[in-house]
Amino acid sequence: MKLKPVDISRTASAATIVFEALRKAIIEGEMKDGEPLRQDEIAKLFNTSRIPVREAISRLEEQGLVTSQRYKGAVVAGLSIEEASEVFEFRALVEGDVIRRSVPLMSKSVLQEARGYCDAFAASPDPMAWGELNRKFHWALYAACALPYHLSVIDNAMDRIDRYSRAQLVMSDGMERANREHLGILTACESGDADRAAELTRAHILGAKESLTEHMS
Repeated sequence: MKLKPVDISRTASAATIVFEALRKAIIEGEMKDGEPLRQDEIAKLFNTSRIPVREAISRLEEQGLVTSQRYKGAVVAGLSIEEASEVFEFRALVEGDVIRRSVPLMSKSVLQEARGYCDAFAASPDPMAWGELNRKFHWALYAACALPYHLSVIDNAMDRIDRYSRAQLVMSDGMERANREHLGILTACESGDADRAAELTRAHILGAKESLTEHMS
């Protein structure tokens, strides 16, 4: 199990720390589909009891990142092609609407932040950094919408599909295509064209879906 040992024996928020560490390992692909989450092993790594570990695993299960299997216990949840397609289609629907609402509220500093992530994503030679920079770029453009429930739902959907999205960027022409599409979305936001930004965002997400499901097949 690729987790770094942490001593949290005296930490009040032990369950949160375990949850965040496991979540990060899952969405970044360090823990693979079907990999078991052994409570005793995790508790030992974090120098804590099994109680916060059980709580952390329960929270992961609520987010769809972990599932319980008979005889195996909690394991990292995988996605079928059908499930992956559904998540991408859901994201396209919601994120298109969110960015449309965000554009009129975007400040100059927000657009500068998004351009910084866009440029960093395009320039990075490190495949391990692409997923995080991709997510930060999109999130910078959504945060101005002032719709906290929408954002929390998007965050969970991104978690569910993130490790697959990272794989999609590495495969075929994922990075080259994402660079072009990110720049188009950002340009629409900078010009204040909310409808165009929404249209490009939906097309961007659905294009990623098509590329990924093709490789998953």
